[in-house]
Amino acid sequence: MSNSQNIGLVGLAVMGQNLAMNMADHGFHVVVYNRTTERTSEFLGGPAAGMTITGADTVEALATALTIPRRIVLMVKAGSAVDAVIEELVPHLGPGDIIIDGGNSYFEDSIRRAERLEAEGLLFVGAGISGGEEGARHGPSIMPGGSLEAWPQVRGVLQGIAAKVGDGTPCCDWIGPSGAGHYVKMVHNGIEYGDIQLLAEAYDIMHRGLGMSHDEMADVFDGWNDGRLESYLVEITADVMRYREDGQPLLEQILDAAGQKGTGRWTVESGLGLGSPVTLAADAVFARSVSALKEERTAASRSLSGPDPEIPGDRAVILAELESALYASKIVSYTQGFMLMRAAGSEYDWELDFGSIALMWREGCIIRAAFLERIRDAFTTDSSLSNLLLDPGFGDAVGSAQDAWRRTVARAITAGIPVPAYSSALAFFDSYRTARLPANLIQALRDYFGAHSYERTDRPRGEWFHSDWTGKGGGVSAGSYSA
Repeated sequence: MSNSQNIGLVGLAVMGQNLAMNMADHGFHVVVYNRTTERTSEFLGGPAAGMTITGADTVEALATALTIPRRIVLMVKAGSAVDAVIEELVPHLGPGDIIIDGGNSYFEDSIRRAERLEAEGLLFVGAGISGGEEGARHGPSIMPGGSLEAWPQVRGVLQGIAAKVGDGTPCCDWIGPSGAGHYVKMVHNGIEYGDIQLLAEAYDIMHRGLGMSHDEMADVFDGWNDGRLESYLVEITADVMRYREDGQPLLEQILDAAGQKGTGRWTVESGLGLGSPVTLAADAVFARSVSALKEERTAASRSLSGPDPEIPGDRAVILAELESALYASKIVSYTQGFMLMRAAGSEYDWELDFGSIALMWREGCIIRAAFLERIRDAFTTDSSLSNLLLDPGFGDAVGSAQDAWRRTVARAITAGIPVPAYSSALAFFDSYRTARLPANLIQALRDYFGAHSYERTDRPRGEWFHSDWTGKGGGVSAGSYSA
């Protein structure tokens, strides 16, 4: 086999195949390997026919075919499969060779893998890739992090195949050390969970609350996509509304039990661990969990009563206010995502460039949206911005939308239509803008029953006190901790 190929790829499911063809389109010679050799043959004789893509029957043959330093992209299922492929590859690699994990791996696994490979003189890049099948084929958003020495060797490939913004800037840049790339991708997916839940709740309000047809709803989403809500998810929601099967809307034939692959849950778990309130993502994850209780919900619907879901009033006004509620809630969703990344950067010593991350999400990825450019501008203007709501532009936008937002949530609640994402986003906004929350009572109760102690408003932060609330306790506290 010729030694002219300059990148390898392992794993020929749809994402792997499309990424390989994307690389070939951009002038790269690709050697592909799949554990099932029949799939390799089918790919080379089918979609990849005539392209600068060749196959290898073994990982040893793959390694032999690549120029040094070898660059090998893994497009296999996250988890043990990634470790298994790495173990197969390592004996055939040499110092400076680079393994790029392009799957949806957990960021702590990427940290572990980088440490293991660097100890043997190899380099590791954990690259979060977003955009689905279409993005992989024509230009995804790519979020690489890991061994910094690898970046000059992989930059040309990854930025070459990535989506581009209007001025040609690639939606791919170096995120940071090991784990950072997959962490940012994880947060992207957590925001995606929230965005999708917000759209689902808007659909429920329109369909059940306002009695709108699928074509009418599609027109609304199309209109929103022409304005400040312009985004990939709003665009494809209109497409879904219009799709017909046997003349009927396919949407109504799809079972209302949502699946999930774990990245949304990982985002919420990380938020819990870091004390960062990703409340909207959490409610989106739990909304999917509730939806999975299909049989229980069906039985409950026959015994538990509630109000008529019809929402009275001027439809045009209600829809305009729903648009404001969606926009404000999306701002909160992204706000919480960037808050989480800031907390992670502090915890793991990552110097994350939030403006660059916003630009990486501008095209190619699932949450791509026009207002990501405004997020980029906000962090460019103030790189130390702690919260997007404190940016004058976003703060004013949410402030002007809040009356419509509140009325939208109130309408839905009055009609018995669940809106956990809109409600959660609004509760976060109200909590964040409140100087004094009722957490003083929480601290008093914790100290009463558990002697956990409390701080005082009339003393400096960091001084802790315990009261003998009943006169029967004592002066010894249980100590304080952030839990």
